[in-house]
Amino acid sequence: MSTAALASDMRTLKVKIKRYNPELDEAPHWEEYTTEADPLDRVLDVIQKVKWYQDETLALRRSCAHGVCGSDAMRINGVNALACKILVRNVKGDTLTLEPILGLPVIKDLIVDMKPFFDHYKSVMPFLINDEPAPTTERLQSPADRARFDETTKCILCACCTTACPPFWSDNKYVGPAAIVNAHRFIFDSRDRGAQERLDILNDAEGVWRCRTVFNCTSACPRDIKVTQAISEVKRALLGGSIEMDRDPLQIIEA
Repeated sequence: MSTAALASDMRTLKVKIKRYNPELDEAPHWEEYTTEADPLDRVLDVIQKVKWYQDETLALRRSCAHGVCGSDAMRINGVNALACKILVRNVKGDTLTLEPILGLPVIKDLIVDMKPFFDHYKSVMPFLINDEPAPTTERLQSPADRARFDETTKCILCACCTTACPPFWSDNKYVGPAAIVNAHRFIFDSRDRGAQERLDILNDAEGVWRCRTVFNCTSACPRDIKVTQAISEVKRALLGGSIEMDRDPLQIIEA
């Protein structure tokens, strides 16, 4: 493709970013920038172009830039997403609006304090619990047993689901969808022996019962985890008193 053809595909974007520097600002405010972007650029590329060439004070988190680390979660045109996974060609209109994810304290600009999020994550004991004598090889598991919790192993702890959740916005004591997803991953693992402890933790007003089944979490997940379904399966385990159950009917709804 010729240079002229490539240039003709370039888009001019107005980039609106919600800025906040606690050392200088009394409250968050919006700042606007204009930049050229290739349709195959990612939103992360656009933000970095603004930072590198227009305003080096802009603060954001990013690491792998390939949708694995989850560090660049933010609200893009009002929807939670990873900036490294959204292409410019998929941005509707010529205005790109960027703001930090909701429900967590803003440290600066697009950077939020993730400590409350990780505190909730740690509270559900997201690790294998098994005090039985260790086998001479690995703890074996059938493909069917592995498939039981495969969906929830995909979580990258980006907080997109939790910070898209209205109950979490209004009540930061709620453990949130991501913590429940990671509890699910071990509750239904046939090698684990700590399911009841986790269920006891989640059987609380600030646990799974705070969920209102809004489905925002499922829509926001960049790994396409059926978050609402996982939460409903934990609820059913609590109501039925057993983790041995068929798949939840919500699987049909979310498929």
